[in-house]
Amino acid sequence: MEVIPTISCYLRLKLAKSVYSIGIVGATGAVGQEILNVLDRRNFPVGNLRLFASQNSAGKLVTFRGKEYTIEAVAPDSFTDIDFALFSAGSGISKDWRSHVVSAGAVMIDNSSAFRMDTDVPLVIPEINPDDLKNHHGVIAVPNCSTIIMLMAVAPLSQFGKIKRIVVSTYQAVSGAGAKAMRELEDQAAQYMRGEKAQPSVLPHPIAFNLFCHNSSVNEEGYNGEEWKMIHETKKILHDNDIAVTATCVRVPVFRAHSEAINIEFEKGRPPLDEVCTALSSFPGVQLMDDRESNHFPMPNEATGGFDVLVGHIRNDVSNPNAIDLFASGDQLLKGAALDAVQIAESMIEQGLVRSKSAQGVGYSV
Repeated sequence: MEVIPTISCYLRLKLAKSVYSIGIVGATGAVGQEILNVLDRRNFPVGNLRLFASQNSAGKLVTFRGKEYTIEAVAPDSFTDIDFALFSAGSGISKDWRSHVVSAGAVMIDNSSAFRMDTDVPLVIPEINPDDLKNHHGVIAVPNCSTIIMLMAVAPLSQFGKIKRIVVSTYQAVSGAGAKAMRELEDQAAQYMRGEKAQPSVLPHPIAFNLFCHNSSVNEEGYNGEEWKMIHETKKILHDNDIAVTATCVRVPVFRAHSEAINIEFEKGRPPLDEVCTALSSFPGVQLMDDRESNHFPMPNEATGGFDVLVGHIRNDVSNPNAIDLFASGDQLLKGAALDAVQIAESMIEQGLVRSKSAQGVGYSV
């Protein structure tokens, strides 16, 4: 398992001579709105911008960098002048429009689960496996949010030897189920405080002051869909079919940012904890938060709104001489979705894998 860390390239993108035409499908959703936020925060060189959503949202206005843009319904010719088409509207929409994006010469960066396990579609966390982008055929998949947060904490430790097994338990915010689920948590909390019975409609069970198995279907092995994704996406991203992974994924009454308790077993002995801390703190996109004296470790309210995955509560597993335990929190809508998508576009530009359709002979260089 070779991990190739990369540094954030947004400062270099600011100096790029080219600008890039961006299309966002699902622009009015929670992830779509965060994509716009990330593009602005990272000074991405956006030239033309087109925003797409359902027919019900067509005609609405969205402001980006002081300019108003009109939401459009997607059409077969929507991607003709697009360089990057960032999709966050669900797997069905992604499947419906894939051929139109690819035939137009645009690159689809997809936040759904539609293509993650397709052999011809790279599944990419840019800090970990950016070289996989070189093998794309017009479509690149953003991994599951829980997989991203976990691997940002695990991948930096591969330098200490082969990782044999990962055991992870997740504490997943309702943001993973969308804006309506976030509103449902707020409404149910108010109902609970008034002594009223919560009435779930978005999620299958009451979520205020409660938690339950992740709201995805359970397969014949007994794993829910989220757990199954973490198992198999990890193998693909790390290029390691032998790594053993098991997951327990739980929905918790937190608005935003997922947290995970992770046990990492090495094949031959575990590294010293000070070296683990150094490896994590020096890895791009990870912030070490490990204060034993004050019992201050990663928390979702501190991860919310941040680009970094917070990692801490690092300790030796007293039951296994080859394993360590740690805890991580990361913003599901940012590094778990929108940020990773934008970083994929940045990495493609940095690697010279895409050329702006409006460049008029001017290429990207670093």
